[in-house]
Amino acid sequence: MKNEHKESLSDKIGKKTAPFFEKIGNLTRVQRILVCVVTFVLLSGGYFYFVYMPRQEEMKRLENDLTTLKTRLVTYKQKAAALAKYEELMAEAQARFNLAMKALPDKKEIPSLLTGISSSGNDAGLEFILFQPKAEVQKEFYAEIPVAIKVQGGYHEFAAFFDQVARLYRIVNINDISIKSRSKSGGGGLEASCNAVTYMFVEKKKDVKK
Repeated sequence: MKNEHKESLSDKIGKKTAPFFEKIGNLTRVQRILVCVVTFVLLSGGYFYFVYMPRQEEMKRLENDLTTLKTRLVTYKQKAAALAKYEELMAEAQARFNLAMKALPDKKEIPSLLTGISSSGNDAGLEFILFQPKAEVQKEFYAEIPVAIKVQGGYHEFAAFFDQVARLYRIVNINDISIKSRSKSGGGGLEASCNAVTYMFVEKKKDVKK
Protein backbone atom coordinates (compact mmCIF):
# COMPACT_ATOMS: atom_id res chain seq x y z
CA MET A 1 0.00 0.00 0.00
CA LYS A 2 2.87 2.37 0.85
CA ASN A 3 4.48 1.80 -2.58
CA GLU A 4 1.20 2.51 -4.27
CA HIS A 5 0.86 5.68 -2.22
CA LYS A 6 4.38 6.76 -3.21
CA GLU A 7 3.72 6.07 -6.85
CA SER A 8 0.53 8.02 -6.75
CA LEU A 9 2.41 10.99 -5.26
CA SER A 10 5.07 10.81 -7.93
CA ASP A 11 2.40 10.59 -10.55
CA LYS A 12 0.75 13.69 -9.16
CA ILE A 13 4.08 15.55 -9.11
CA GLY A 14 4.80 14.38 -12.63
CA LYS A 15 1.42 15.56 -13.82
CA LYS A 16 1.88 18.98 -12.23
CA THR A 17 5.41 19.49 -13.55
CA ALA A 18 4.83 17.99 -16.96
CA PRO A 19 3.25 21.15 -18.42
CA PHE A 20 6.19 23.21 -17.11
CA PHE A 21 8.75 20.95 -18.74
CA GLU A 22 6.67 20.83 -21.92
CA LYS A 23 6.77 24.63 -21.99
CA ILE A 24 10.52 24.55 -21.42
CA GLY A 25 10.88 22.03 -24.23
CA ASN A 26 8.89 24.26 -26.59
CA LEU A 27 11.19 27.22 -25.90
CA THR A 28 13.92 28.18 -28.28
CA ARG A 29 17.54 27.65 -27.41
CA VAL A 30 18.00 31.33 -26.60
CA GLN A 31 14.98 31.28 -24.33
CA ARG A 32 16.22 28.18 -22.53
CA ILE A 33 19.59 29.88 -22.01
CA LEU A 34 17.80 32.93 -20.61
CA VAL A 35 15.81 30.69 -18.23
CA CYS A 36 19.02 29.06 -17.05
CA VAL A 37 20.65 32.47 -16.57
CA VAL A 38 17.64 33.79 -14.62
CA THR A 39 17.58 30.64 -12.49
CA PHE A 40 21.30 30.94 -11.80
CA VAL A 41 20.93 34.63 -10.88
CA LEU A 42 18.04 33.85 -8.53
CA LEU A 43 19.96 31.04 -6.85
CA SER A 44 23.11 33.16 -6.63
CA GLY A 45 21.13 36.11 -5.25
CA GLY A 46 19.47 33.91 -2.67
CA TYR A 47 22.83 32.48 -1.61
CA PHE A 48 24.39 35.94 -1.47
CA TYR A 49 21.50 37.46 0.53
CA PHE A 50 20.69 34.62 2.89
CA VAL A 51 24.12 32.95 3.35
CA TYR A 52 27.04 35.11 2.18
CA MET A 53 25.95 38.48 3.59
CA PRO A 54 25.11 37.19 7.11
CA ARG A 55 28.49 35.45 7.22
CA GLN A 56 30.26 38.61 6.05
CA GLU A 57 28.51 40.64 8.75
CA GLU A 58 29.53 38.04 11.33
CA MET A 59 33.12 38.13 10.05
CA LYS A 60 33.13 41.94 10.21
CA ARG A 61 31.79 41.83 13.77
CA LEU A 62 34.44 39.31 14.77
CA GLU A 63 37.17 41.43 13.15
CA ASN A 64 35.97 44.49 15.07
CA ASP A 65 35.94 42.48 18.29
CA LEU A 66 39.48 41.25 17.54
CA THR A 67 40.67 44.81 16.88
CA THR A 68 39.11 45.97 20.15
CA LEU A 69 40.73 43.11 22.06
CA LYS A 70 44.12 43.85 20.48
CA THR A 71 43.80 47.51 21.50
CA ARG A 72 42.91 46.51 25.04
CA LEU A 73 45.82 44.08 25.14
CA VAL A 74 48.25 46.82 24.07
CA THR A 75 46.80 49.16 26.70
CA TYR A 76 47.05 46.51 29.43
CA LYS A 77 50.63 45.71 28.41
CA GLN A 78 51.53 49.40 28.61
CA LYS A 79 49.90 49.68 32.03
CA ALA A 80 51.68 46.54 33.19
CA ALA A 81 55.01 47.90 31.97
CA ALA A 82 54.33 51.23 33.69
CA LEU A 83 53.35 49.42 36.89
CA ALA A 84 56.54 47.37 36.81
CA LYS A 85 58.53 50.59 36.29
CA TYR A 86 56.77 52.30 39.20
CA GLU A 87 57.38 49.27 41.39
CA GLU A 88 61.06 49.38 40.45
CA LEU A 89 61.25 53.11 41.22
CA MET A 90 59.43 52.48 44.49
CA ALA A 91 61.93 49.79 45.42
CA GLU A 92 64.83 52.12 44.57
CA ALA A 93 63.27 54.93 46.64
CA GLN A 94 62.73 52.54 49.53
CA ALA A 95 66.37 51.40 49.31
CA ARG A 96 67.57 55.04 49.31
CA PHE A 97 65.28 55.79 52.24
CA ASN A 98 66.62 52.81 54.19
CA LEU A 99 70.17 53.95 53.45
CA ALA A 100 69.34 57.48 54.60
CA MET A 101 67.74 56.11 57.76
CA LYS A 102 70.97 54.26 58.56
CA ALA A 103 72.76 57.60 58.37
CA LEU A 104 70.35 59.11 60.93
CA PRO A 105 71.27 58.00 64.45
CA ASP A 106 68.69 57.48 67.13
CA LYS A 107 68.84 59.32 70.44
CA LYS A 108 71.02 56.79 72.24
CA GLU A 109 73.75 57.15 69.58
CA ILE A 110 74.01 60.94 69.79
CA PRO A 111 76.54 61.05 72.71
CA SER A 112 78.92 58.67 70.90
CA LEU A 113 78.51 60.65 67.68
CA LEU A 114 79.37 63.90 69.45
CA THR A 115 82.37 62.16 70.98
CA GLY A 116 83.38 61.11 67.45
CA ILE A 117 83.24 64.72 66.25
CA SER A 118 85.37 65.85 69.19
CA SER A 119 87.84 63.01 68.62
CA SER A 120 88.14 63.99 64.95
CA GLY A 121 89.25 67.47 66.02
CA ASN A 122 91.75 66.15 68.54
CA ASP A 123 93.16 63.65 66.05
CA ALA A 124 93.60 66.48 63.53
CA GLY A 125 95.67 68.39 66.10
CA LEU A 126 93.10 71.09 66.91
CA GLU A 127 92.64 72.62 70.35
CA PHE A 128 89.00 72.90 71.41
CA ILE A 129 87.97 76.14 73.06
CA LEU A 130 84.22 75.47 72.83
CA PHE A 131 82.17 72.35 72.16
CA GLN A 132 78.57 73.06 73.14
CA PRO A 133 75.50 71.08 71.92
CA LYS A 134 72.50 73.34 71.35
CA ALA A 135 68.78 72.71 71.58
CA GLU A 136 67.28 70.24 69.11
CA VAL A 137 65.41 71.68 66.13
CA GLN A 138 62.38 69.49 65.32
CA LYS A 139 61.57 68.73 61.69
CA GLU A 140 58.96 66.46 60.09
CA PHE A 141 60.52 63.08 60.87
CA TYR A 142 63.94 64.04 62.20
CA ALA A 143 65.59 66.54 64.52
CA GLU A 144 68.63 68.70 63.92
CA ILE A 145 71.22 68.70 66.69
CA PRO A 146 73.59 71.66 66.27
CA VAL A 147 76.86 71.89 68.16
CA ALA A 148 78.71 75.18 68.54
CA ILE A 149 82.44 74.60 68.04
CA LYS A 150 85.42 76.91 68.45
CA VAL A 151 88.91 75.53 67.84
CA GLN A 152 92.46 76.73 67.38
CA GLY A 153 95.10 75.34 65.06
CA GLY A 154 96.61 75.61 61.64
CA TYR A 155 95.08 75.56 58.18
CA HIS A 156 96.08 71.94 57.53
CA GLU A 157 94.61 70.85 60.89
CA PHE A 158 91.29 72.47 59.98
CA ALA A 159 91.29 70.74 56.59
CA ALA A 160 92.07 67.38 58.25
CA PHE A 161 89.26 67.93 60.80
CA PHE A 162 86.65 68.70 58.14
CA ASP A 163 87.79 65.70 56.11
CA GLN A 164 87.47 63.36 59.10
CA VAL A 165 84.01 64.69 59.96
CA ALA A 166 82.89 64.10 56.35
CA ARG A 167 84.05 60.47 56.69
CA LEU A 168 81.96 59.74 59.79
CA TYR A 169 79.42 56.96 59.34
CA ARG A 170 76.62 59.39 60.29
CA ILE A 171 75.53 62.60 58.58
CA VAL A 172 77.30 65.66 59.98
CA ASN A 173 77.27 69.02 58.21
CA ILE A 174 79.65 71.85 59.07
CA ASN A 175 78.24 75.33 58.46
CA ASP A 176 78.58 78.96 59.57
CA ILE A 177 82.37 78.66 59.42
CA SER A 178 84.35 81.71 60.52
CA ILE A 179 88.17 81.66 60.52
CA LYS A 180 90.42 84.39 61.74
CA SER A 181 94.06 84.81 62.68
CA ARG A 182 94.93 84.64 66.36
CA SER A 183 97.50 87.45 66.04
CA LYS A 184 97.81 90.50 63.89
CA SER A 185 101.06 89.23 62.40
CA GLY A 186 99.46 85.89 61.48
CA GLY A 187 102.11 83.81 63.22
CA GLY A 188 99.96 82.61 66.09
CA GLY A 189 97.84 80.18 64.13
CA LEU A 190 94.15 80.37 63.33
CA GLU A 191 90.96 80.34 65.32
CA ALA A 192 87.78 78.95 63.78
CA SER A 193 84.20 78.86 64.93
CA CYS A 194 81.47 76.82 63.26
CA ASN A 195 78.35 74.79 63.83
CA ALA A 196 78.42 71.02 63.40
CA VAL A 197 74.90 69.83 62.69
CA THR A 198 73.95 66.18 62.98
CA TYR A 199 70.53 64.66 62.56
CA MET A 200 68.45 62.27 64.62
CA PHE A 201 65.52 60.18 63.42
CA VAL A 202 62.32 60.95 65.31
CA GLU A 203 59.59 58.36 65.11
CA LYS A 204 56.12 59.87 65.07
CA LYS A 205 53.92 58.86 67.94
CA LYS A 206 50.71 57.19 66.91
CA ASP A 207 47.54 58.86 68.10
CA VAL A 208 45.94 56.77 70.83
CA LYS A 209 42.19 56.62 70.43
CA LYS A 210 40.31 57.17 73.64
